[in-house]
Amino acid sequence: MFNDAESMARAAADQAAESMQGAIAERGVCRIVVATGASQFPFLDALTKMEIDWVRVEAFHLDEYAGMKMTHPASFRKMLIDRLISKTGIKKYHPVEGDAADLAAAMRKLGSELTKAPIDVAFIGIGENGHIAFNDPPADFDSEEPYILVDLDEACRKQQVGEGWFANLSEVPTRAISMSPRQIMKAREILTVVPDRRKAEAVKASVESEITPRVPASILKRHPNTTVFLDRDSASLLSGEVREALERNSQAEIRA
Repeated sequence: MFNDAESMARAAADQAAESMQGAIAERGVCRIVVATGASQFPFLDALTKMEIDWVRVEAFHLDEYAGMKMTHPASFRKMLIDRLISKTGIKKYHPVEGDAADLAAAMRKLGSELTKAPIDVAFIGIGENGHIAFNDPPADFDSEEPYILVDLDEACRKQQVGEGWFANLSEVPTRAISMSPRQIMKAREILTVVPDRRKAEAVKASVESEITPRVPASILKRHPNTTVFLDRDSASLLSGEVREALERNSQAEIRA
């Protein structure tokens, strides 16, 4: 747990850079998965300032609204370009084409590229309803498809309104293309960055509940190399030994 979102973002970026540099040193390239929601902006800003050989990085996008054009302010593709690609000069990247004429074909093509080789590190968040990517509860823990078409629940859609991307709930798309939970879990390493008090209930459920599709992020506890970065606000509802350990060491991360 870190004192604030900014120090948490810097620490997560430090670990991300170390992992990426290690992959490049070992294999000559680093393949990453990137979330681009608002909660990830400080992390992405810190990450783009790291000394990384970005030309050797291949980036895959986590999710996108179905039917959304990249020109829309809420487009996650737009955020990917603005927040990562344009700042680093990554040459090889794979956005999710939410407005493709044939969504099924676009998803198959993207999935084929994604599964050509292992992902070295995935950068994700946790939604207010406990989702990872756009896998709202109850999430599909069984699909082996790299990308799946999902329905967005009301809590998820209200979060998007609350963050200011849409004027009201009726404007928020009801479906999205999302990397599946099983595919996310195939990454060699997962870094989960979760700031803000509004995420506290989801963090508590994810850390303290059983592993269940009703709390999609709880599946991260099955991964052998996952780090969840929290600030004091997002960790505020944790109880018992977890909270005590964090209070003793304000610079500790919770490892799932």
